[in-house]
Amino acid sequence: MTRVAGVDSSTQSCKIVVCDAATGTVLERATAPHPDGTSVPAEAWWDALHAAGDGLLDRVDAIAVGAQQHGMVALDADGAPVRDALLWHDTRSASAAEELVGELGGPQRWADAVGSVPVASFTVAKLRWFADHEPRLADRTRRILLPHDYLTWRLRGPDAEPVTDRGDASGTGYWSPAEGRYREDLVALAFRGRTPQLPRVLAPAEAAGRTATGALVAAGTGDNAAAALGLGLEPGDVVLSLGTSGTAYACAGAPSADPSGAIAGFADATGAFLPLVCTLNAARVLSSAAQLLGVDLPGLETLAAQAPPGADGLVLLPYLTGERTPNLPHATGSLHGLCPRTMLPGHLARTAYEGMLCNLADALDRLVATGISPRRILLIGGAARSALVREIAAQIVGHPVTVPEPEEYVALGAARQAAWALAGTAAPPRWPTRTAAEIPVSADDAATGRIIRDSYARARDALYG
Repeated sequence: MTRVAGVDSSTQSCKIVVCDAATGTVLERATAPHPDGTSVPAEAWWDALHAAGDGLLDRVDAIAVGAQQHGMVALDADGAPVRDALLWHDTRSASAAEELVGELGGPQRWADAVGSVPVASFTVAKLRWFADHEPRLADRTRRILLPHDYLTWRLRGPDAEPVTDRGDASGTGYWSPAEGRYREDLVALAFRGRTPQLPRVLAPAEAAGRTATGALVAAGTGDNAAAALGLGLEPGDVVLSLGTSGTAYACAGAPSADPSGAIAGFADATGAFLPLVCTLNAARVLSSAAQLLGVDLPGLETLAAQAPPGADGLVLLPYLTGERTPNLPHATGSLHGLCPRTMLPGHLARTAYEGMLCNLADALDRLVATGISPRRILLIGGAARSALVREIAAQIVGHPVTVPEPEEYVALGAARQAAWALAGTAAPPRWPTRTAAEIPVSADDAATGRIIRDSYARARDALYG
């Protein structure tokens, strides 16, 4: 049996799945935690990968890494990090993003150049913040890598050439999916004239090299592109992902360029495109609400089920750590409609679910507005395991929802990419995706969902216009 490994180096942990290359059957799993924070040592990711992979990775034929997008890993001439990596949800670069948009000539210029308009999470904005606030460290920087690039490089050894893939490169803000090349002029603009070396962009099934034990190392990719590969996404499929952040994305045959900045015009890991809308706050909304109410997540679900849909008009705007869509990096969460009737634990719990899902439904609307017509809506991520989340999701989006079997789809997609690179075929191997549930939606449910979303929109617009 040919064994392949996929790595998901996420914000919170490193997860590894080992699969049968022919069928995708998961044979073994392992995990190790990452340190908390929005700025962490890149070495910690390598330590977690080493800990989780101990005894696993020396028994595989190929490996690929999927990882959180946008993070900035700055290396000196010796390949050592000059500072802790800035992660995607670090919003200190919000004003830097605004400056860059203006300096190039506005949002349309950025959308035309790289398919996306910079926001705080993008690597290009982090480069500007770095150049302005830590110029001496910026002067020492010789290479800029993304988190998955860093781990792919470490797997192959310090003398290996750093590489990346088009899916992750498209999240930097200085690689053009439409042209398939770096915009080094935008790197120099962001980094105040400095021109660090950037990793070579590999083709989707191209191998990066081999580990010390001889395992083939595939190109790897960003987390959303890896999840799309793990799900076997096809045209007409739209994914709503409820992890630490929330994302709505779809498979597309052509690049996108949204000057509003809401839709990131990413590439995927197969040669196609992955228009994506991201929210900073998803599953964290539920865990924070549970902490507020002094219950665990099952307890929060029990409380929420006791309140009526719409929570009698109580609305949570769930911008707990600022927000990317809508672009409100300095916002905080807020409750609207508080009165004696709604200041109850069940109502507070219910509005946490509804606020999280209304925000993600707004993200879906932005994709649909570009002409994407959902054939299937797939709900994934840790929060999608909740029966109440599934029910409310279908109600709020007004469309039946398909819930695949719970799986580490980022790691699974990376494993599928590893199998593809190992096989050298024109297309990735066909691995089945199993469905855990199909959530229907009635006309009455959809009408209730519209009422909930209208209340949410009124609260949002009253505060932010």
